[in-house]
Amino acid sequence: MDWTRYRFRSRWTLPASPVAVYTALERAEDYPRWWRQVREVNRIDATTGVITIRSFLPYDLTFTAREVRRDPAAGILEIAMTGDLDGWARWTITADGAGSLARYEQLVEVNKPLLRRFAVPGRPVFRANHWLMMRSGRRGLAGHLQAV
Repeated sequence: MDWTRYRFRSRWTLPASPVAVYTALERAEDYPRWWRQVREVNRIDATTGVITIRSFLPYDLTFTAREVRRDPAAGILEIAMTGDLDGWARWTITADGAGSLARYEQLVEVNKPLLRRFAVPGRPVFRANHWLMMRSGRRGLAGHLQAV
């Protein structure tokens, strides 16, 4: 097992239409407004940006995100990531009753030296840190969608 590789999955039930959820998620530069762990998003061009995140633990992760797939009809947003994290992440948004279900999948390898050094003993803590970040993101997006 490669202790520096992670696969994450999250499911967010949201009280808004798939179109509204997709529209909010495709605007990565707005994430810091409603997702406090997304500290900074700096666009490089129309399909690429540099993102800095920080959850509960006191370390930042910075990576370049490049759009791989933007498909509003299928409800899919996918990026490739390079930097402190190498890999990909994908949102799939579908209808769920009167609201939406946003499924998040991520497969990454951690390159940040500190996280690589503590890969084995820190793994459960790093996974919990990601879970806390995703929980906060769901709450932030739900509030953002209600305010729009």
